[in-house]
Amino acid sequence: MSMNPKLRLGVNIDHVATIRNARGGDYPDPLRAAKLAAAAGADGITAHLREDRRHITDTDILRLCDEIDLPLNLEMAATDEMLEIALRHKPHAACLVPEKREERTTEGGLDVVGQHNTLKPFITKLLDVGVRVSLFIEPDVEALDAAKALGAPVVELHTGAYCDAPNGAERDIQFERIAAAAAHADTLGLECHAGHGLTYDTVKPVAAIPNLMELNIGHFLVGEAIFVGFEASIREMRRLMDEARSGARDA
Repeated sequence: MSMNPKLRLGVNIDHVATIRNARGGDYPDPLRAAKLAAAAGADGITAHLREDRRHITDTDILRLCDEIDLPLNLEMAATDEMLEIALRHKPHAACLVPEKREERTTEGGLDVVGQHNTLKPFITKLLDVGVRVSLFIEPDVEALDAAKALGAPVVELHTGAYCDAPNGAERDIQFERIAAAAAHADTLGLECHAGHGLTYDTVKPVAAIPNLMELNIGHFLVGEAIFVGFEASIREMRRLMDEARSGARDA
């Protein structure tokens, strides 16, 4: 699998909906955020329809499918309800993620080893209707081998431990896990993405990993938008990603 000259940026708009839902009503509108993201250089839009609908709602998914030109990546738990919604809307991609009602955000990767028999029919049904399936997993060899065995064409590596680690040796260890996992995914023929917790300070080393095709970033961009505007926050992330990828290519 050759290195993509341009690393794709998927912008997660969940937390635009979080702000809207804090007061109810229709503002700020996640669809408007998706359109601004497209104008600012995003290559795709990610939205997580959670079981408790704490941010993105069913209506948001309907509007995003109908009204945006960018590919929609629907993050979803492997439940019958979410499968039915995905089969009805047929987004460009579906990323299966673990979900616990009490968590504030996704806390780790899917147990693709232990849940093989549960996940397999979900993946098969989504693939059968033309939805690209991605599995959100920890950056380790066993999880990647299990993802390959499940038949998913794409994996997304959880970057949370790397982003949360203090600068220095621990962050270096976590980074090497991601780089090694991306290289292993390449040998398996899996398209490899990464995301969770990435910021301006942590994105460049990850963006320089040649085997990665896409980064999905959301919470930081929405938070930064409070200070500089949504388009400006995305443009800066896009610039840092492109700079890192260009440097890796020239090295």
